[in-house]
Amino acid sequence: MNTIKRGSRGADVVTLQKILNLATDGIFGPLTEEAVREFQRGHGLAVDGIVGPKTWAALNVAPSSRAVDEIIIHYSATPEGENFTVDQIRQMHLQRGFADIGYHWYIDAHGAIFAGRSESLAGAHCTNHNTRSIGICYCGGCPPRSVSGWANIGKDTRTEAQKAALIRCIKDVKSRYPAATVHGHCEFASKPCPGFNAKEEYKNL
Repeated sequence: MNTIKRGSRGADVVTLQKILNLATDGIFGPLTEEAVREFQRGHGLAVDGIVGPKTWAALNVAPSSRAVDEIIIHYSATPEGENFTVDQIRQMHLQRGFADIGYHWYIDAHGAIFAGRSESLAGAHCTNHNTRSIGICYCGGCPPRSVSGWANIGKDTRTEAQKAALIRCIKDVKSRYPAATVHGHCEFASKPCPGFNAKEEYKNL
């Protein structure tokens, strides 16, 4: 295998992405680099984001399935009272350069649950936690458009239907990853997402 790094393209990148359970677009972008750094950190390697001989050797014995120990809750940062479909959220993420929607599960404004990217793939929703987590997002999280600066204001806009759907979705994910703990995005980033204390609210699920 050739040494590859951010900016590399081609078959070696696809091989790397498959091993790391990433979306296989053949482009060594920021999400691939992040996953490489996480892998290197977890295997006692130099954390440089460059896949050379030592990292390739370690990857050859890496497990084929993801070890998930976190469930991270998000909001979509869209206005309260407006419904956005999973396909609309996907398009937003594609426009930002992602290979697919960043979340694994999405709950619309009516409380319907939709699959996002495959759970077998690392998400694109929480820096430094993507390879070890499942991302769940509910539609909303900001005040109505009539509020000045709404896009920069975080708010718990969950409806009763969304609250019930979140519990169902989390329980379903935990049935596959029973050791996974539940967190809000705000625990790992300087932002109010998901607008409430998810760790406290879901600690007994």
